Amino acid sequence: MSSARRVRDGARPPIRLLRNLSSKIAAIPMVLVGLGVFVGGTLWTVLHSFTDSRLLPRLNWVGLDQYERLWSTRRWLVSIENLAVYGIVSLVLTMCLGFFLAALLDRKIRYEDTFRTIFLYPFALSFIVTGLVWQWILNPEFGIQAIIRGLGFQNFNFDPLYNPDLVIIGLLIAGLWQGTGLIMVIMLAGLRGIDEDIWKATRVDGIPIWKTYIIVIIPMMKPVFVTALVLVTSGIVKLYDLVVAMTAGGPGIASEVPAKYVYDTLFTRQNLGQGFAASTMMLVTVAIILIPWAYMQFREKRQ
Repeated sequence: MSSARRVRDGARPPIRLLRNLSSKIAAIPMVLVGLGVFVGGTLWTVLHSFTDSRLLPRLNWVGLDQYERLWSTRRWLVSIENLAVYGIVSLVLTMCLGFFLAALLDRKIRYEDTFRTIFLYPFALSFIVTGLVWQWILNPEFGIQAIIRGLGFQNFNFDPLYNPDLVIIGLLIAGLWQGTGLIMVIMLAGLRGIDEDIWKATRVDGIPIWKTYIIVIIPMMKPVFVTALVLVTSGIVKLYDLVVAMTAGGPGIASEVPAKYVYDTLFTRQNLGQGFAASTMMLVTVAIILIPWAYMQFREKRQ
């Protein structure tokens, strides 16, 4: 009996391995392309960040010189500062506004489908289109400032895209307008997944709605918040299109961001080594975000 069970148990792994064999064979080209393009390209980029490559890549090692030069460049430091300010404010406001809108829609309001479409529609637009639209809206000659001055308020000033101290605010307005809808939908899906009995129990106990959200609902939605956090953060690190469309990094370098610095260094100044070093630092930032998230996801599945 035990020998038969051992034979049967020993036969399970090969059988499991052969399950969906045709699907696994069909996925081999995609896996190979992924390994070759993404993993291979990443390793190639990191490798050449330690060289003095200029117009063409070459394996002339210079150690950490590119990184030392990178972190002593004012333009790179300004881009990191801008990304930090934009990222922190955008992350907080996107998560808060997304959850607030989702909580409102979860109350089964009238015309919910219409409101959901309105809030989600900006996400269907590319960042280039969003940037151009908000560049027109914030233009002082025919945008918000011109409209309000036309109403008689001649002292009204609102031209963030032309003010180095306020240009990040203009980028934030456009970024929030586009990205909040996606987070709202993710949060709404999480709220709709909560058992209705929980709401009934809190109402029976006389717990206010705001307290129910803070004490009960938000802790239960931890995986949803983590997923939204990863999506927003990875998008912030890759911020490029919106800046190019709205300000092109100006005024001066007031709205410079790391992704634009990498692009300009690689294709405008034709300094591959410096551009590879900057892109490697962006890769490290993304890895710092994704690795803990992947670990948490894997740990929760195992538990």
